[in-house]
Order: sequence, then structure tokens, then C-alpha cells
Amino acid sequence: MAKPLTDQDKRKQISVRGLAGVENVSDLKTNFNRHLHFTLVKDRNVATKRDYYFALANTVRDYLVGRWIRTQQHYYEKDPKRVYYLSLEFYMGRTLQNTMVNLALENACDEATYQLGLDMEELQDIEEDAGLGNGGLGRLAACFLDSMASLGLAAYGYGIRYEFGIFNQKIVEGWQVEEADDWLRYGNPWEKARPEYMRPVHYYGRVEHTDEGVKWVDTQVVLALPYDTPVPGYRNNIVNTMRLWSAKAPCDFNLKDFNVGGYIQAVLDRNLAENISRVLYPNDNFFEGKELRLKQEYFVVAATLQDIIRRFKASKFGSTEFVRLDLSTLPDKVAIQLNDTHPALAIPELMRILVDVEKLTWEKAWDIVVRTCAYTNHTVLPEALERWPVDLFQNLLPRHLELIYEINRRHMERIGKLFPGDLDRLRRMSLIEEGDVKKINMAHLCIVGSHAVNGVARIHSEIIKDTVFKDFYEADPDKFQNKTNGITPRRWLVMCNPGLAEVIAERIGEDYIRDLDQLKNLLDFVDDDAFIRDVAKVKQENKMKFSAHLEEHYKVKINPDSMFDVQVKRIHEYKRQLLNCLHIITLYNSGPLCFQAAPGYHTAKMIIKLITSIGDIVNNDPVVGDRLKVIYLENYRVTLAEKVIPASDLSEQISTAGTEASGTGNMKFMLNGALTIGTMDGANVEMAEEAGEENLFIFGMRVPDVKAMDEKGYDAESYYNRIPELKQAMDQISGGLFSPSQPDLFTDIVNMLMHHDRFKVFADYEAYITCQDKVSALYKNPKEWTKMVIHNIAGCGKFSSDRTITQYAREIWGMEPNLEKIPAPDDPR
Repeated sequence: MAKPLTDQDKRKQISVRGLAGVENVSDLKTNFNRHLHFTLVKDRNVATKRDYYFALANTVRDYLVGRWIRTQQHYYEKDPKRVYYLSLEFYMGRTLQNTMVNLALENACDEATYQLGLDMEELQDIEEDAGLGNGGLGRLAACFLDSMASLGLAAYGYGIRYEFGIFNQKIVEGWQVEEADDWLRYGNPWEKARPEYMRPVHYYGRVEHTDEGVKWVDTQVVLALPYDTPVPGYRNNIVNTMRLWSAKAPCDFNLKDFNVGGYIQAVLDRNLAENISRVLYPNDNFFEGKELRLKQEYFVVAATLQDIIRRFKASKFGSTEFVRLDLSTLPDKVAIQLNDTHPALAIPELMRILVDVEKLTWEKAWDIVVRTCAYTNHTVLPEALERWPVDLFQNLLPRHLELIYEINRRHMERIGKLFPGDLDRLRRMSLIEEGDVKKINMAHLCIVGSHAVNGVARIHSEIIKDTVFKDFYEADPDKFQNKTNGITPRRWLVMCNPGLAEVIAERIGEDYIRDLDQLKNLLDFVDDDAFIRDVAKVKQENKMKFSAHLEEHYKVKINPDSMFDVQVKRIHEYKRQLLNCLHIITLYNSGPLCFQAAPGYHTAKMIIKLITSIGDIVNNDPVVGDRLKVIYLENYRVTLAEKVIPASDLSEQISTAGTEASGTGNMKFMLNGALTIGTMDGANVEMAEEAGEENLFIFGMRVPDVKAMDEKGYDAESYYNRIPELKQAMDQISGGLFSPSQPDLFTDIVNMLMHHDRFKVFADYEAYITCQDKVSALYKNPKEWTKMVIHNIAGCGKFSSDRTITQYAREIWGMEPNLEKIPAPDDPR
């Protein structure tokens, strides 16, 4: 077994990349002390660790600000096309280390803090995660921002500055309990409020049709206050902006006609306006039709579009003069990417501005909107697709409802001409769904109002053309594209796994960090004993470090030589955590797991309870000893992912074929040297192509098999009766083996699996168990296992978000990435 890591070993694990910054050490120390001096309150002489963290963060931020200003000047001088990435979620995680990596400051900061008697890793641990997202959608947005800056694109992320991000998850007696994530309680050194760009957002009111045009009047106004966060590119001195809006009540909110007694209540009512940016809705792949959520969606869109048009009109740096008044050139200078349907209201809102405010004709305005907007679809699950009741729109956004009706009328007219007499097609393609409650289908609105529609993995893009949006594909085949997701290698390798980044750089140089395709050069070393040893050693060190973390935080001692079999997913039936549970029970009858559930989802909470209950039995069985441990990692977030992913041996990607749009966790595990056990779903298909299907553990039904089973009918009981191990596991769950004090606790789960399982867990059980046996057999041969790992790492090139964003830029936004470095602030221009 490898010897434990010393403190000095830990310091050495920082990558050699960035040595150029070491001459900054004395400057960093001086600046750190200056910031520390101003951080401390006058009557307090003793600095806390948090004071040290803020001093370090502010010191690093100093290196950002000059580059940030120069980048914006550069964009105003060059006047490039700008892309605006609209997303209700940005799951950024921590910023300090990512900034140090991208500015090549990590070694210098480590040396400076070391000389000051501080531990940089301890200071980094003080930073709160910016958890403004639920999972894949928000983390993808964060990776995309990193890539857009690294590729020199003039890009802006726009979203909401939620006061409370994704809830903190506590597990109490096996049950999930949610606590508010007060991530801003100590302040956020990375953001800058920009009150000078505050914008009004209107709600409610009524619509007047006058001779001068349409007016939306008697509205309630909420102010959108922007907070800017710098987004540094990788060592190119480009710093882009993420602008998040916070809701503020105007000074006269509800005060116009108060009497003296009503004044206090009127001031208290300001909270109603400010609730808009209070909290992130914690649903992932599940639509919740609440008025507050629709308010949030319109809030980000209305504030952002005012900002986009202001910036388009005033094209001189720092100027407030409007010098570009002809909005017909908007699509030449502006690209708007809608990250799922949440920002779909950008389409009617831009129409409202162009028609009602700028007085363009409908035809001219519509042409501008369609050429400017593009839509990314992230799911085909019916429960996830947004459908808003017309009555809610009528009340909250009456003018937008009129605009959507007119968009639909013209759309129906066009489809009627393309497919004469096909009334059923008209019904299917309408933006307005008739039924007990009339609803607006937001995905349909996005498709009609965009020039490009893309899925996020090749199989997913084919599925949306073949099934859920088949009618739209037949009407506009050229509109549909694929953009397979990617991850940023800066955070998901260089930052979270410096040991592996180093071992790779020693063999193929360090340019792969900005050109991940170069990883294929590792195939030259797949039989190199020294390289195999180095890769295995890094994995073992990561496992030891993570084992120590588990012992410290979970009081569970695990053997670092055991296989770390990990499933990291939000709880959802389609992700099939229950299939994993059945395997664990099957193993128990003859690896660590991490999940998080949306709080309103009953089945999800029951699945968590089942996992923890299985763990209670397995982990305390003296016969099993340390050969099998089940660990549920609570409060999973970006920072925990950065620890668990580099330590994992096996990555579970076991969704029912045809249900996972892409996945990006699968790519993170692959890049960090874990092997994948998975179905042919989402990006797994392309991962198998890139690394060779023989280098993944692929099992189970494919999409056509699932479709055939849907047509024939899925009979769970036939599998239960035919497979003794499955029957035994299910009988143990239903008989109370894992819940002795409450034998019928898991009745709902058993009933769902036996009678209402849309995702066909039993149908893949046998293939999964057989495949897991293959995994176990290979793990006993460490050299062959590591060779397969090297094949996987070498096949990761395609899964860089740099590749994804290059494709978006060229094929959707009409922009060209630029890899040139701009001058640093202290360089001559």
C-alpha cells in the first residue's frame, strides 16, 4: 500500500504549469498584507482564517480587474459580434483556485502563502460554492463560460443572482432534510454590483391598442440590479463577464397612495418584489408551473434584452451615446443562446421591444428575432417540458400573451400551407395546447422563434428529430443540429487532478490543456510500464486522500485498495439509482455512492432512504467486514465533485437508453481515469466510439429495444419470477430486511418497480449484474485495468467544452474563435 501523504507532498502536487508566475511572489505577499490590513476591523488585531481567505481572494482579483477592463476596451475597439448565453442556472462552484489556474498564479500564490505561514488549501476551503444551479444544466453553463473566454469570444453569461442557491442537504436518520444555502452571508469577493445599469422590469397591467401603437400600461415595476463576475480565459488575458440580476423594489413601490397607517405595510411589501431573486427552484428535469418561477424567467429575459440593446446601440467604450440606431443589423452583432426553454420569453420580449417600442413592422421584427435567437434542448422527458397556463400569462404578462397568439397564428398559417388539410399536424404543432387548461408549449415557441435548434449528444439530437419534435423537423430540417456537450479541462483536470495533469504533461507536453485532442498521443504510451505505473500511482494517491476525507467527515473507514464504484446523479427514476441498489443487495447476498434529490420528489426521498438503509445493514455486518461499504455522500456539490471524481475507479452511467440527453459527469469521470459501466445512452455512445467500445463496460437495452418493449408492453413480474437473485433482493426490500423497525417502509418503491416502472429497471438487471462481474474480474488485474484507463483518457479529446463552443460559434452564432493572447494590463498595447 502507498505510504500516507505528507503536508510537503500535498504542496508538491500543484502542477508545474504556471511557473512563469513565480516571480510574482514578493508582489503577491505585499498585496496580500495590504488587503489583510484593510480587511481587519480597526478594533480587531487578530486575523481569522476567513480574513486570510478574503485577503488572498482580493489579491488574486487585482490581477483580474485590469485584464477585465482591457478585455472590454478590446471588444469596443474591435466591435466583434457578441454572444449572450441566457440561463436560469450557473453552477460555478468556487472561483479562487479556478482563477489562479487560468491566470497562471497558482504556484506563486502557494509559495507566497507558504512563506507567510499559511496553507493555501485551507484558505480555499473557506470559500462558499456558488451553487446557482441544480446539476448538469447549470454546470454546463459554467463550463461554456470558461471555454468562451478561453477561445477569445466576446461572450456574456446572463442569469439570476439567487440569494439562496441549491439547498444544503442533510441526511438525518437516513432521510433527506433541506437547509437554505446562505452562500452570500459573508459577502462575495468575486462580484461587483453595477447600480448604474439597473433596469426596470414590468409585470401585470393591461394592454391598450392606440393609434400610436400598442401600450402596456398600469404595470407593477421591479428593478433588476446587475452584479458582474469576471470569467477569465485560460492564460490569454481575456476576462469575460457573467452578469446576474438581483430584484429590487423601486422606491415608490406601493407607496403612491398610502395613508399613514398603510406606510409600514407598503414598505414591508417591498419583499414581494425582491422575492423574485430570492431562491433557486430545486427541480431538475421536472417542470413546476408556479407564478414565481414564471416571474423569474421573465425577469432575467427582460433585464438582459434591455442590456443587450443598450450595448448594441452604444458601441463606444464607456459611452452612453446611442450611435447605432438601425436595429436591422442586430443579428450581425448579437447572438442569443437559450439554455433550455427557461429563457424562452426572450422571443416574445424581443418582439415587444422591436414592434411596440422601436416601431418596426411585424415581418422585419420577426426576421431579426429568428436570426438572433437559437435554442438548446436538454431533455425529452414529458414531465420536464415547460407548459405554462394561458390564464397565468393573461394576468402576469398580458402583452406577451397577445404576441404569442400572433406568432402562433402566423406559424399555423405557414404549416397549413406546407401540409394542406393535415389538421392533426396543426394541433400537434400549435404553440397553444388545448385541453382542460389551455397551455403555452415553450419548446414549440423556442423552435419557431429560433434559427437553430440543437440537442446535446448525437443520439439525443436524433431522438428529438425522430420523436418529440418530428413535425417541426419535417417542416424545417435545416434548423436542427447536434452539439455534443463538453467539460472544461481546466477545472475538471488541471485544477481537480493536478497529479494526473502533470503525468500527462510529462509525456505529451502541456498544450493539451487548450487542445484536448492531443490526449490521443497518450496511445503511444499505453504499453509503457513507467506510464502505467504513474497513472495507477496518481489514482491511488487520490483514493487515499479521499478515504481520509471520508473517515474525517463520515467516520467510515474504507480500504483505499478497494474499487471505488461511484454513481453521481440527481435522484431521478430514469437515472436508475434503484438498479444500482439491486446490484449492491445482490453483492451483499453472495463502492461509495453520491446522490441528491429535489425536495418535493417523494420517490427520490424514498430512494435516498433505501440507499442509506442498505448501507446501515451492509456496513455493520461483521461477515462482510471492509469488503463492501455503501456510503451516501450528503450535500453533493461542485467542490465535493472535485474530490470524488479523481478518486473514482468505476463510473455508473446506467440510465434507460433514450432518457439521458447527454450527461457530463460521464465525461469528467472518463477524463480523470475512471472506467464507465453504462447503457448506450446520451454521450456514452460517443465515449464508446472515441475510446473503443471494448474499453467501456456497455450493457443493456439500446434505444430500439426500449421502443420495441414499449410497443409490446413491459412485464416486470416475468423478470421477478424468472431471476432468483432479483426475486431475493426484492423480497428482502419488501420483507423489511433493510427497515426492520418499519417493515413496510419501502412498499411504494416495490410497488413502483413491480407495476409502474417507466424506466424498466428489471429488464436490464441481468445484463447489469453480468457486466459488473466483468468489472470485478478486470479490477483484479491492475495492469490491464490501467491500460484500459489510458485508452479512455486518450479518447477524451472530443469531450472538451472548447470543441463544443467552437462548433456553436461557427455553426450557430456566426463567430470565429480567436486563440491570440491580448496584452496584459502592464504590457504596452
